[in-house]
Amino acid sequence: MALLEEFEKHGNFLFKYRGILPLIILLTGLGAFIQTEMNSTGFQDPDLKEIFRFFCLFVCFIGFGIRVYTVGHTPKNTSGRNTESQLADELNTTGIYSVVRHPLYLGNFFMWLGVALLTENVWFTGLFIFLYWVYYERIMFAEEQFLRKKFRTVYLEWAKATPAFIVSFKNWIPPKMPFSLKKVLKKEKNGFFAIFLVFFLFQCTGNLINGINIISLNWLFYATIVSGVIYVFLKIIKNATNLLKEEDR
Repeated sequence: MALLEEFEKHGNFLFKYRGILPLIILLTGLGAFIQTEMNSTGFQDPDLKEIFRFFCLFVCFIGFGIRVYTVGHTPKNTSGRNTESQLADELNTTGIYSVVRHPLYLGNFFMWLGVALLTENVWFTGLFIFLYWVYYERIMFAEEQFLRKKFRTVYLEWAKATPAFIVSFKNWIPPKMPFSLKKVLKKEKNGFFAIFLVFFLFQCTGNLINGINIISLNWLFYATIVSGVIYVFLKIIKNATNLLKEEDR
């Protein structure tokens, strides 16, 4: 098999199972965090540790914000969470897609970089960056092959002017579609809850290792509860009503 077809085949396989990657990152990250805590190689000052946790959360929300902006301005059947096959009814070339070709994967990178940093393990963070690049490079290759075959010259012209992963604002074009809060609430509720849940899990793990109360009734505990309630509420609204449905979104 030629290298081109092999990369595309691998990319489609990884695309189909890309939902497994967060679980792998979480489990290995927890392992790295446990090692850091047991060996006392991370922040020992509680105040510095808390400041660093806020920094990690900020990094996560940079990624979440990128995803929210991207999803909020895209039409139906583009920039989705489908895993069975590639899907694109049209080619997004305006808004954030005029400055970077894969904004959702850029958003995912920052969301999981925040978690990787939370381990306070330099080696794990470096390994995460490398593996994320290798993993998603193949997925992006497969997606671009699909788009190139479907949209041909339109895609080639857009790809020539737009970087794949490093943002460049020189060719900025305002988004074609208005921002849809309903679509964001429908599509991104999972990520919002997941951020706080993962941080809470790390906190509980650290408490267990350090021999203190596993559950600390602090801001993170209440943020996790509130985000969980919001997630369940939006899930019910989505499945039981038409409040979050929009034409062509």
